[in-house]
Amino acid sequence: MIIPSREITASGGIFFNKQLKMNESILKNFERHISLDASEIEYVQSLLLSKKVKKNTVLLQTGDISRYIYFVEKGCLRMYNTDDKGQQHIVTFAPEGWWSVDLSSFYTGGPAFYTIDALEDTEVLFLSNESVELLYEKVPKFERFFRIFFANGLVLYQRRMTALISQSAEERYFQFQKRYPGLEQRIAQKHIASYLGITPVFLSMLRKRL
Repeated sequence: MIIPSREITASGGIFFNKQLKMNESILKNFERHISLDASEIEYVQSLLLSKKVKKNTVLLQTGDISRYIYFVEKGCLRMYNTDDKGQQHIVTFAPEGWWSVDLSSFYTGGPAFYTIDALEDTEVLFLSNESVELLYEKVPKFERFFRIFFANGLVLYQRRMTALISQSAEERYFQFQKRYPGLEQRIAQKHIASYLGITPVFLSMLRKRL
């Protein structure tokens, strides 16, 4: 099905003349939890925005309001917070097929605690907060999808916090490899170390030992 889509330019302007086929990866992601008919696929496609960003592009800055929820078609995003000493603490990566959003800010409209940026040249599909509300109204089954999505995000966050407290660096490293297969070869060692809560030097020693 070929239907109109909107795309945001690098300057932030929106144009409507591009024709896109519903991306199979995001459709499969939706259909993990809900079944969509042709008209519902067409409607969600009409709300989806698309954007290509260069490596290091910031999509959300700490302190701003999170107005969009991003789905990665190609590339990789990371979500992190920077402490008072300037040290970055990565909470999640979002390679292909993953979503990225500051849940609290997106839901409440308050300032974002996290920053989201691109670790590679990245292509994203995304929905605004207003579009998600429209989906709830026009296609109520999306309430189920995003309820499951937000619940899974909370579970992932809780497990991350528990792992940092209770697991060894080696266990966290193996868990990272299992959760993000192949990502280790694509991103910098310092980002992996930040995610694991260790220094790059210690990560290098850990890899050699393993």
